Amino acid sequence: MIQKVHELSKVFQLEVLVVDDSSMMLSLAKRILESKYKVSLAQSGEECLIAAKLHSPKLILLDVTMKGMDGFNVLRLLKNNESTSSIPVILMTSDEHSETEIRGLHEGAVDFITKPFNPEILLQRVQNTIELSLLQKNLQFEVDKQAEKIKSFASQLMQACSSLVDAKDHYTRGHSVRVAKYSREIARRLGRSSQNLEDIYSMGLLHDIGKLIVEKSIIRKNSRLTDEEYTNIKEHTIAGYNFLKSISELPGLAIGARWHHEHFDGTGYPDGLKGPQIPEDARIIAIADAYDAMTSKRAYTQIRPQAEVRAEIIRCRGTHFDPAVTDILVQMIDEDKDYKMNEDGWNESLVESQPESK
Repeated sequence: MIQKVHELSKVFQLEVLVVDDSSMMLSLAKRILESKYKVSLAQSGEECLIAAKLHSPKLILLDVTMKGMDGFNVLRLLKNNESTSSIPVILMTSDEHSETEIRGLHEGAVDFITKPFNPEILLQRVQNTIELSLLQKNLQFEVDKQAEKIKSFASQLMQACSSLVDAKDHYTRGHSVRVAKYSREIARRLGRSSQNLEDIYSMGLLHDIGKLIVEKSIIRKNSRLTDEEYTNIKEHTIAGYNFLKSISELPGLAIGARWHHEHFDGTGYPDGLKGPQIPEDARIIAIADAYDAMTSKRAYTQIRPQAEVRAEIIRCRGTHFDPAVTDILVQMIDEDKDYKMNEDGWNESLVESQPESK
């Protein structure tokens, strides 16, 4: 890798910006460096800041004791500007006091060169610094690329798991995706961050993962469940929690799975939590889950009319459902004039017409 970086500097003539108020020092530095690098010059701090933004050099050699704006002030401004903050800076100084070096390193310099400098040492320091900088940027690129692959894999895995749950009953196919979409839209209207919208979508996808332990005959039963069967199906919340709680990077997955059947008045399961004791994400998923149950064809029920669904949601405001979350869902229902919210593609088209979240 180092050899590749070295070859790159030869082929593309990487640029070095030299900043000094001495014409003699600028000329000397240019003669030493121009055999390997494209060299640009600046005689003041102001010229340096302009040149750094325009040319984005791979390295800046910056004199400390210049007239007007000194090197420390220039360094601070470079590091505080997003467009120049990543450019490595080597400070040049005739001051051999350690305090000067400590201050420069604290301000963000990567190295020091004492004037008058040895040509071979200058060239080697510049080369080493540029190579290290390019290696670090390449490493960060590879890390970002691998992180994106992992994120994509995780997303695909969650989609596959949600499909596996839905496959236990063909009547509920797509249920997890719809709950995820409704939850994300409710959260968006509550002003959640973009990252939180991704998180709650994932929670919605896997909220029913615990149903994998429930017998298919119970899930597909089209008549009233016995007390034993109902107890069995309620266990999916604990099973889902136990399955997901070890995923430390996204603890909300387990939260959504465990508490999406809690009721705002404390009459839900598995823990009988009440009001704000229930995590807000679980409160959102709970109402999204209930909405989809009423607007989807199931083994035991048909799709209910929109007006009836709306009335039921309002009836359960403050008992089953968080009032604030209920009001958001009612707003969404009222905007859904053609009763299309439970169809594929709804979320994308609706979100486009709504203001961005904070």
